[in-house]
Amino acid sequence: MNYTAKGVLLVLSGAISYGILATIVKYSNSLGMHTGVLVFMQYVIGALALSLIAGFRKKEALAPKPSSASKLKLMLFGTSVGLTSCLYYVALQYVPVSVGIVLLMQSIWMGVIVEFLFTGKPVSTIKIFAALITIFGTVLASDVLFQESEISWTGILWGLAAAASYTVSLYASSNVEKGLHSYVRSKYLVLGGLFAVLLFWNTDITSNLNSINILISGVVLALFGTILPPLLFTKGIPYIGLGLASILISIEIPVSIMSAQLILGEQVSVTQWLG
Repeated sequence: MNYTAKGVLLVLSGAISYGILATIVKYSNSLGMHTGVLVFMQYVIGALALSLIAGFRKKEALAPKPSSASKLKLMLFGTSVGLTSCLYYVALQYVPVSVGIVLLMQSIWMGVIVEFLFTGKPVSTIKIFAALITIFGTVLASDVLFQESEISWTGILWGLAAAASYTVSLYASSNVEKGLHSYVRSKYLVLGGLFAVLLFWNTDITSNLNSINILISGVVLALFGTILPPLLFTKGIPYIGLGLASILISIEIPVSIMSAQLILGEQVSVTQWLG
């Protein structure tokens, strides 16, 4: 398998993992679990798991070893990973889930622009066309055109902030300290994300730790939100670049729709399937 095909499969797998998170969180919320606690457990368990994995991998004498500056840089960029979850869930307090997904997927064109600004490489016509097709399909899949409720500008701003944060996290997976092994990079990115979650939710976490079920949900969220995606993205994105990766992550939309239909029993319209 060539490196491009390998990168595409890795990024798609990471995006599919992310795609089921909204359903898990929504189901957990229906059981009375607070979003802040769920995100906190997701990042705590994820950080511990990645630290253990990186520790075991040390036995294989992975080189080079991260310097203090490299660790700090990865953690600083990793705050965007945690902020993406926080900002997105705040946006959903003001706008419907379908609108929130559309806002988050603005990272598609943001990623193409960021890649151009940082690399200086001209954006290919096929990549622009693919981005436009993906955005159009995203709008249909979210059913945003048929939403009758009034849209909150506050929610839109939070959603766009989440998209910008998501773009930064994808950039970090692609470019920051890429000379280090993906296990090491993922570990420090998620540790930075945990720090951001603690700052964002603070007292909401301690006041809502009230159920053993939170631990179960946290393990599932950690697996599909903070363990698999960082490992898959830090490994796959360098093979294909941020622009293509930003387009591929739109697979989160059909995955979210199908998981919501199967697990939550939500109805899916013909327009959404077309999207």
